[in-house]
Amino acid sequence: MQTLYVELGERRYPIFIGSDLDPNALLEPYIHGRQVMIVSNETVAPLYLARYVAAIEALGKTVATCILPDGEKYKNIEHLNLIFDALLASGFNRDCTVLALGGGVIGDMAGFASACFQRGVYFIQVPTTLLSQVDSSVGGKTGINHPLGKNMIGAFQQPQVVLADMSQLKTLPARELSAGLAEVIKYALLGDTDFLTWLEQHIDDLVQGDEAALAEAVYRSCAHKARIVANDEKEQGERALLNLGHTFGHAIESYLGYGEWLHGEAVATGMVMAADLSQRMGWISAEDLARTKNIIQRANLPIVCPQIPLDDFLAYMAHDKKVLNGQLRLVLMQAVGQAIITKTFDVELMKQAILANQEQA
Repeated sequence: MQTLYVELGERRYPIFIGSDLDPNALLEPYIHGRQVMIVSNETVAPLYLARYVAAIEALGKTVATCILPDGEKYKNIEHLNLIFDALLASGFNRDCTVLALGGGVIGDMAGFASACFQRGVYFIQVPTTLLSQVDSSVGGKTGINHPLGKNMIGAFQQPQVVLADMSQLKTLPARELSAGLAEVIKYALLGDTDFLTWLEQHIDDLVQGDEAALAEAVYRSCAHKARIVANDEKEQGERALLNLGHTFGHAIESYLGYGEWLHGEAVATGMVMAADLSQRMGWISAEDLARTKNIIQRANLPIVCPQIPLDDFLAYMAHDKKVLNGQLRLVLMQAVGQAIITKTFDVELMKQAILANQEQA
């Protein structure tokens, strides 16, 4: 097992990364009250819920569960309210802990619920997908979707601890594993050329689910994110770099309907659009763009999206959280491994990059 920490002063918390982690031993120091609500979904619960219920009950805690339907389309206010219903019906108090057992949707919803219930209770992340292990479970962003924009309603809620268990990825469908690799590739493209070289050497192992390779990828991804979050917890500056490809990707998700494309699939094509625009602006070379596309394709991820009317695409981009004072900001690449946040880009070239990376009729 490897351990790294997200350094937030007194709110420092660990991320445990390994295979067949012991939830009893690792969770005990981080459950402060006597009540634990495990939030999971209909896919994950049959696989792992009993193990975590037994481990927490063995600590002398009272455990209740809230099982939600599985999918991005359920990440909304209606299903968020089911968590509040469960907490209230079980008589939970403000010293309780909400534990998220699932992927990014469950982590985001359980975290947001824990931030709101009685104005804030304890929160633990047990991410069961690669995407949630390397991204959404770390850094405290929680929330739900709105029909006009992804993740537009939420709160910052840091967990007490994160357990990233590689053995739980054995049951992850290949498509979901690839979606997680999109976020892994993102860290390399935005700030770590050595990591990109490592990924190019090990991408086949990662796609095949090799646990040692996955553990290394998760550790390096989380370490990169932890450094950025420590410097900019509330995304006032540097943390926005973590949104490489996301402004384009969120527009794809929103237009197609949440869940039609997985988040990582949309981000993958979004990164290609960001790299394409960077190349059109003369910041990266054609070879750099080709390298970006190649690693994404080798991860079995799309590099073009279905046709989306340009006006609709731009309208969804206008709802992005990085819009500041009415002006869109993008995360682009000045070089491979060197991303920047900028409002200085050619809008016409951006339109060309969007259109160039859609399926042609």
